Amino acid sequence: MQTDLNEQALRVDRRKRRVVLTFFGAAVTVGGCMFVFKLFAFLTTVRRDEIAGFAYNPILIYGFVAAGFLLLLGWAFMTGQFRDIEGIKHEWMERYAEQERAERKGDRG
Repeated sequence: MQTDLNEQALRVDRRKRRVVLTFFGAAVTVGGCMFVFKLFAFLTTVRRDEIAGFAYNPILIYGFVAAGFLLLLGWAFMTGQFRDIEGIKHEWMERYAEQERAERKGDRG
């Protein structure tokens, strides 16, 4: 009975993980495509001297910031930060409950 429940929990966990990773991948892909599209449109406009490159520096900085976030996202993914998304919430709730118990115990003592 317990083994069946464990197997069912693993299947549900895998399904949730697959859904999260699919959504994550789709969001990053769509966002990345839109970023590349806007960057291409900007570079095309700059080459035609329509705006004479007035926004070149901010766009360059924006690109570096976006690259930094992409690297940070890759680091988080590779180090397993997305393996147990709900785990940190449960850990925090347990610590909070311990703190509440300790405070109540201190009030009585």
